[in-house]
Amino acid sequence: MEDQDTAMTGSIDAEKITLVVHSGDFDKIYSAFIIGNGALAMGMEASMYFTFWGLLRLKKGQLDRGQLSKMHMLGLGKWMVKKRMKKSRVVSLERLAQDFKALGGKIFACDMTMDIMGVGPDDLRQDLITEYCSVGTYIEEARHSTVTLFI
Repeated sequence: MEDQDTAMTGSIDAEKITLVVHSGDFDKIYSAFIIGNGALAMGMEASMYFTFWGLLRLKKGQLDRGQLSKMHMLGLGKWMVKKRMKKSRVVSLERLAQDFKALGGKIFACDMTMDIMGVGPDDLRQDLITEYCSVGTYIEEARHSTVTLFI
């Protein structure tokens, strides 16, 4: 017997995760791609909806440019974190993003945010973006997801 929520909103075809990537902070972008790749590796579908400061990380040459959300210390904190990550052989943010796409993850760029921030399609990484879209696309993705996160 179908549960009432599924009957009212439509069926969930496969396990799926949808992330809103609002923050442009280095550690939060890293977390979003780690979670997205983890979900894909577990056989789930995964999509990320980049908006506001998160969207700015999709600009060419800007993926890992954000600062740390805590203890940034004029760049020293980020330098220390990156050094420890390298020592621990943590995969680069660029590699995580490429793997996410290669594993079938979808990256959506909010076109309203693009207008507000003065960002055009030519400013963004075409190799990462699946589609330019509105909030309706995010809602459609989220409504069929078993997990949704706001980062």
